[in-house]
Amino acid sequence: MSDLKTGLKKIGIHLLVILGILFGLLLVFFKIYLPGYTHHGESVTVPDLEGFDYEEVRSYLNDRGLALEISPDSGFVAEADPLVVLKQNPKPGAKVKEDRKIYVTLNARNAPLIRMPNLVNTPLKNAQEILQNFGLVRGDIVYVPDIGHNVVLEQKYRGRDIKEGFEIPKGSQIDLVVGDGMGNQILEMPNVIGMDDVEAEFLILGSGLSMGNITYVETDTVPKGTVVKQLPPAGLDMKTGERVDVWVSELSEEINF
Repeated sequence: MSDLKTGLKKIGIHLLVILGILFGLLLVFFKIYLPGYTHHGESVTVPDLEGFDYEEVRSYLNDRGLALEISPDSGFVAEADPLVVLKQNPKPGAKVKEDRKIYVTLNARNAPLIRMPNLVNTPLKNAQEILQNFGLVRGDIVYVPDIGHNVVLEQKYRGRDIKEGFEIPKGSQIDLVVGDGMGNQILEMPNVIGMDDVEAEFLILGSGLSMGNITYVETDTVPKGTVVKQLPPAGLDMKTGERVDVWVSELSEEINF
């Protein structure tokens, strides 16, 4: 009986020793080894990488215990150098653990090709929006005589006409030939003095000219609504679309005392 108790006592002591050792190992693992391995409580501030070259970024991140990962989707900005960082994730200023991967999008070495849109017969304002949406740059604007005011007549790339659908690099500069609204047709300025203002306007517009300012002047010598002066004067050579200013009579009011 005493031998049994002695044996059980020894077993109990061994179990206690084993449990103590196990507890100690677990304490060391969770309190010392694991925090040291995962850098528990330590963080690194993500730097702002945008605009820096790929090689500079890789060296910079390595020195700070961060890893660089290139995003498979590259971008393209014509004004930026090839292989500079355009975007990054996480954003600058974020707190991350060491060895965290920083994903970056690089500017492509070569511009992607896009199809040239059709800008002919499009108002200049709309043409500029279309170019921007396609990633193209509006270049020089050359005005030529044409009745279409601010309407695109030709689209040019590197000095040559470029047709719709032609492939060009994104970011290319497109020059536009635009109408000045004047036209190149020469006509003689009609005489509208003495006409009714409505008839005068009808003749001016029908001649391919445009109405300018209408100034009313007081007079008691001609009927109300009669054109008494015009500028430019009659007989002058005019271009299509040019403005004509007229002065129209209105009766002066008599003041009775």
